[in-house]
Amino acid sequence: MSDWVLAIEGTPAGHHAALALALLAAFLHAIFGSLQKGRIDPWLSRGAIDAALVVLALPIALFLVPLPRGSEWLLVLGALPIHFTYKIGMALAFSRGAFTVVYPVVRGMGPVFTVIGAWIVFGEVFTLIQWMGIGVLLAGIFGLAVYNLRTITVARDTLVPALWLAAGTGALVAVYTTYDAFAIRGTPDPFTFLAWFFVICSLDMPVIAALRWRNMPATARPDPRKLFRLGFFGALIAFGSFGSVMLATRLDKVGEAAVLRETSTVFAAVIGWLVLRETVGPRRIALMTLIALGAVIVELGG
Repeated sequence: MSDWVLAIEGTPAGHHAALALALLAAFLHAIFGSLQKGRIDPWLSRGAIDAALVVLALPIALFLVPLPRGSEWLLVLGALPIHFTYKIGMALAFSRGAFTVVYPVVRGMGPVFTVIGAWIVFGEVFTLIQWMGIGVLLAGIFGLAVYNLRTITVARDTLVPALWLAAGTGALVAVYTTYDAFAIRGTPDPFTFLAWFFVICSLDMPVIAALRWRNMPATARPDPRKLFRLGFFGALIAFGSFGSVMLATRLDKVGEAAVLRETSTVFAAVIGWLVLRETVGPRRIALMTLIALGAVIVELGG
């Protein structure tokens, strides 16, 4: 697998593979977000997912991929504080706002900052049409934020903080996307970085979740069996979601992969409506679709 990735890196085949991986990441990340925001406390759900990630990824890291060498360890460790801050922001936002309110703003803000980061770090340049796509995407984001401010009545007192947290977390998405792209490109075998990333960057939230569980009233604690199932299933989704987009940024342009991943807002709207039973409505669906349309224009304009 590693040989195949290295062989198509920077080629037309790599571009097409990166496109498919970014879209796969979009679909899986919408599922991942809904699992964290579901009916179980978002801190506990993320802790369960990360605990399962450590258990599943550790044997792969130890026995199936080359061990990191020298500065490669620094690249893996450098991802820890960035992803930890992102996870805290995501949990805080989810605990204050509905999934269909918070998720599109987080995922929509991410590519805007990532495009700037990719220009600074990797020298990537967007065409005029691609910048028009970014404009369409931004129109969807801010249109959605204004619509939510005007119409949401549930948890109205926490809506504005939820939106601010979502916007800030979106900036963190750009930071981790740019850094992860830099790190996976700096590791000879991309699966070495991926495996150890999932081990090391998943050690934090289980500790927080355990402390939260301990301080919860017994009546507020979810069924441990449900938490275990959520953690295992969420870990499998996380492998596909985060792994796919990281490989996409290795194979092709970081900015385009980041923007395409944000088509996840469309999947999020459907999941929020069908699974979480949140009221979405035609206007909000249209604005979420506008975000995804902006991502498509960016890809076609490249």
